[in-house]
Amino acid sequence: MNPLLSELQPYPFERLRQLFAGVSLPSAHSPISLGMGEPRHPTPAFIKEALTASLDGLASYPATAGEPRLRNACAAWLQRRYGVTVDAAAHVLPVNGSREALFAFAQTVIDPTRAGATVVCPNPFYQIYEGAALLSGAQPYYAPSDPARNFAVDWDAVPEEVWNRTQLLFVCSPGNPTGAVMPLDEWRKLFELSDRYGFVIASDECYSEIYFQGEPPLGGLEAAAKLGRTDFRRLVSFTSLSKRSNVPGLRSGFVAGDAALIQAFLLYRTYHGSAMGPAVQGASVAAWSDEEHVVENRTLYRKKFAQVTPLLAGVMDVKLPDAGFYLWAKVPDALGMTDADFARELLAQYNVTVLPGSYLAREAGGFNPGAQRLRMALVANAEECVEAALRIVQFIRSRT
Repeated sequence: MNPLLSELQPYPFERLRQLFAGVSLPSAHSPISLGMGEPRHPTPAFIKEALTASLDGLASYPATAGEPRLRNACAAWLQRRYGVTVDAAAHVLPVNGSREALFAFAQTVIDPTRAGATVVCPNPFYQIYEGAALLSGAQPYYAPSDPARNFAVDWDAVPEEVWNRTQLLFVCSPGNPTGAVMPLDEWRKLFELSDRYGFVIASDECYSEIYFQGEPPLGGLEAAAKLGRTDFRRLVSFTSLSKRSNVPGLRSGFVAGDAALIQAFLLYRTYHGSAMGPAVQGASVAAWSDEEHVVENRTLYRKKFAQVTPLLAGVMDVKLPDAGFYLWAKVPDALGMTDADFARELLAQYNVTVLPGSYLAREAGGFNPGAQRLRMALVANAEECVEAALRIVQFIRSRT
């Protein structure tokens, strides 16, 4: 058995299951889950039609590099969305969702024979970063975030000795769970660090199309191009259709960036057996080629957040995020309970599921930046999200 498996921590939803063990659900309230970030808006009909129209391809083995029409569709989307021009054959590779790709990319990039191999990631963070680091033979380093700056990562707090042994940096913008978006100056800092220490940057951008202000979030490739790094050296961005197009079950996304890294990743994936099925490729081409359904999807989220955020802000420290579909709320100090206690009692009394923020972070420097926070995924329909918010308000007021 791979001994590195023993280093993995329980996934947040396994911890949540354990937390809720023995809870008697109240019959007076129907269940509403704000716990898992699983898109629940309807999948557009044209994507389903494109999926079934491509079933004839099941008779052939798909190429790991994907069909040219899919890579071209991805490249065209990058041009429309970010104004970035790439060579579809050299800079783009289809993947089976960003989660699988983020994990596999670490296995491609990390050299575990180098002493002290390190992967830096933000804290709090998407748990795949940690697992990918550990199973690649590296050790994760949790870069601290600052609650006073909307949980922006304090990259200056990472010691030089850590940067010296860093091989891979995970960034997430828009962030999970905070929704914060990295500005161009932050990207400039990271590119300078990458040039100085030679590490690769993996930019997780799966929430890029759900945003609440006028300007769409800045992407990693876009930032690189603005700063004259048109070769995208040591940079690969990861994006997905799951949130953008409401097709989490399709397991479809793509990576784009440094041609040499893409070539190495293709080699790894060829042996790993990660080719995307032809029907999924057909549906993906249709999805990446259409923006109307994305605008409609974004409008639904904006309406929900406009309804829910003010309700919760009346009793909690919470505000509209830059992007994404999470609210990152603080447990009121007056309640005198932990984030895990809050989640358990809320379920027991009002049948609403939220995720304790401490489950999404690690204690580093004597502090868990997710402690006393709650992640609420506004993925259900508007009526359910508003009802959940009203129950949370009632729960807090009944205790204060």
